[in-house]
Amino acid sequence: MTSTLESPTRPRTSDALRQAVVLVGALLAVAAAALGSGAFGGTPIQDAAGGALSADATPVAPDSPAFRIWSVIYLGLVAFAVVQALPSRRTDARLRATAWWVLASMLLNAAWIGVVQAGWLWASVVVIAVLLAVLARLLVLLVASPPTSATQAVVLDGTVGLYLGWVSVATLADTAAALAGSDVGDLGLGATGWSVVLVSAAAVLAVAYGWYARRRPVVAVAAGVAMAWGLGWVAVGRTSGSPVDPTVAAAATVAAVVALVVPVVATVLARRR
Repeated sequence: MTSTLESPTRPRTSDALRQAVVLVGALLAVAAAALGSGAFGGTPIQDAAGGALSADATPVAPDSPAFRIWSVIYLGLVAFAVVQALPSRRTDARLRATAWWVLASMLLNAAWIGVVQAGWLWASVVVIAVLLAVLARLLVLLVASPPTSATQAVVLDGTVGLYLGWVSVATLADTAAALAGSDVGDLGLGATGWSVVLVSAAAVLAVAYGWYARRRPVVAVAAGVAMAWGLGWVAVGRTSGSPVDPTVAAAATVAAVVALVVPVVATVLARRR
C-alpha cells in the first residue's frame, strides 16, 4: 500500500509560505544557536552555568572534542533549509510533513542554549527533552516514506539522524548535570552506578532507533554514528580526563560499539528480507 506521504501532490498556496518561513527561521535559529554556543566568541556551552556541562562536570559528560559534531549538524540543517526552499521541492509531500518539525527542533535548540547560558539547568532538561521528542517525531515521519532523492536522503535523513543521536546522548548528560548541580547526592547507586545506568540507557535507545529505522538506512546509521561518537568521547573523558572512572569508560565503550553496529546489522537484515 502506498504511504500517505508518497501520494501525488498538488501545489498549495501555503507551500511557498512554508518554504520561506522555514528557510528564514532556520537560518536565524542556526545563527543564534551557533552564536550562543560560543562559535563566534560568545561563552561556550561547557563554560556556561558555572561549568555544569563541562567535560569534567559528571562521569557521563563527553570530552570537549565531542561537541565538534555540532558543526556538521548545523551545516546539514542549513543545507536542508536551502534545499527545501527550492521551487522543485515545493510540493514534496515528505518535506511538507517534516519541514515545520525541523524548524521547531532548531528553535528548541536555540532556546536550550539560551536557558543554559542563563544557568537554568532544570529548565534546560525540560527543553532538551521536548527537543528529543520532536526529533523522535521526525524519525517516525522519515520512516513512514522513503527519501524522494539522494540529496534529500543526505540533508534530511542524514542530518536528522545525527541530530537525534547526539541529542539523545546530550539529554542524558544534561540530566546528570542538573542532578549534580542540585546536590542530590548519589541516590544509592553512587556516581559510577548511575553513570553506567545512563550509558546503558543510551545503548538501549540506539538499539531502538536502529531497529525501528532499519528500512531507512541513512537515518538509522547516522543516528548510530552520532550516539557512538558521543559515547566514545564519554569513554575518552573517563580515561584521560577528570573524573577518571574505568568502569564508566568500559560501559561507554561497549555502548558506543552497540550504537555503531546495531543499525548497520539491522539495515542489512532488512534488505535481505
